[in-house]
Amino acid sequence: QVQLVESGGGLVQAGGSLRLSCAASGRTFSNSAMGWFRQAPGKERDFVAAISWSGRRTYYADSVQGRFTVSRDNAKNTLYLQMNSLKPDDTAIYYCAASFDSEAYTSGRVYTKTDQYADWGQGTQVTVSS
Repeated sequence: QVQLVESGGGLVQAGGSLRLSCAASGRTFSNSAMGWFRQAPGKERDFVAAISWSGRRTYYADSVQGRFTVSRDNAKNTLYLQMNSLKPDDTAIYYCAASFDSEAYTSGRVYTKTDQYADWGQGTQVTVSS
């Protein structure tokens, strides 16, 4: 099992930027496909962004495409989410997730559904004021 710890959340004005980090430990980080999800109060946990084990493949939700960038540093066992041009609708708890599915490494897949990830962090709050 891998341990995931998110950081970097906070309060920011609309139009501002934040960079989230997710530090991983306990398993070989570079073997995992990683994802970011978010959950607003009273809503389901939604997909935000995903990245393959190598970092060469990424995928984004339509709502964040062009504003958010997912990246990873396998040498530092860390996943990142750069969030620019933030909007009040981006307010949520943001979670990172890891998948060590065999296909994640052999085919470089990315995953967009919550049930495709086995390991989750505790989340970090992002609040965007108008």
